Amino acid sequence: MSTYTTGRRPPGTTGTPPAPRRTTPRSPREHTRATVRQRLTAGGFMAPAVLLVTLFLLAPFVWTVYRSFFSDTRTAPFSWFENYSLFASDPALSRSIQNTLMWVVGTVALPFVLGLAIACMTNSGRFSRLARLCVVLPYALSGSAVAVVWNFMLTTDGAVNQVLTGVGLDSLAQGWLLTWPGNTVVMIVANAWQATGVAVILFLVGLQSIPPETLEAGSLDGASGWQQFRHIVLPQLRPVSIIVIGMSLVNGLKSFDLIWVLTQGGPGRATETLAVSMYNETFLELRPGAGAAIAVVLTVIVLAASWLYLRRQLDVKGV
Repeated sequence: MSTYTTGRRPPGTTGTPPAPRRTTPRSPREHTRATVRQRLTAGGFMAPAVLLVTLFLLAPFVWTVYRSFFSDTRTAPFSWFENYSLFASDPALSRSIQNTLMWVVGTVALPFVLGLAIACMTNSGRFSRLARLCVVLPYALSGSAVAVVWNFMLTTDGAVNQVLTGVGLDSLAQGWLLTWPGNTVVMIVANAWQATGVAVILFLVGLQSIPPETLEAGSLDGASGWQQFRHIVLPQLRPVSIIVIGMSLVNGLKSFDLIWVLTQGGPGRATETLAVSMYNETFLELRPGAGAAIAVVLTVIVLAASWLYLRRQLDVKGV
């Protein structure tokens, strides 16, 4: 019995694949609407952050600038640049500027050098983890706690003078917090004791990200340890160095808690920085106009220093 077949194919199958759908290009009006919709969506997500920054940062700064042009009386008449002229006429503010510059230099140089040296020495070794823990631990303390510890050491009858007396170096014992500029120097050292920890952490991250092959290649080429460090390690630590120096720069300019707990800006006003002078003028001397002027100057210095440093470092060939 023969079967009868037809030339028909089962439904749903064809000999040629279906032709692709043709998408009609959007009109300029539809493209514009889509772009506007995307921008509105992005703006909606950014709006809360912009609102918070405006409310808590920009608005107070604008008010501070406005207040700095008024005197300190109850009626507060407009006084132009009288509050800013105090930087030239007030000896306490002149000393405050000197101390601020000392803090900037010390808080940038000491944590950078000590952090890099400790990171290199503890990058590998038998007791490297314990050494890193001892160095990083002070960073977990608050500035006030660090000040209490160092106050115990630096007072006239403190631990430092007692140790010096005990080893027969009575001539070196002194009031470490009583004379300028020694009191400012020891407070910078106390700050470096705390701030070095974060520098060590960042430099260790940078050192461990350096490919070992580059050091091996340098060693095969006959480079000494110092040459490898200078020409291989340091260039690859540049991004980390930018972060460490930038953080130290800002922290040095706004140092307050450690100074206030140790000396409260004294004796007299000898150890004040601009941040301490701003607080002293505003809340203790009850001169809000002068305090606002100091705040504006300090803000401008911080922004200018950060911008100049980052503009020089974060170039196309850098990070």
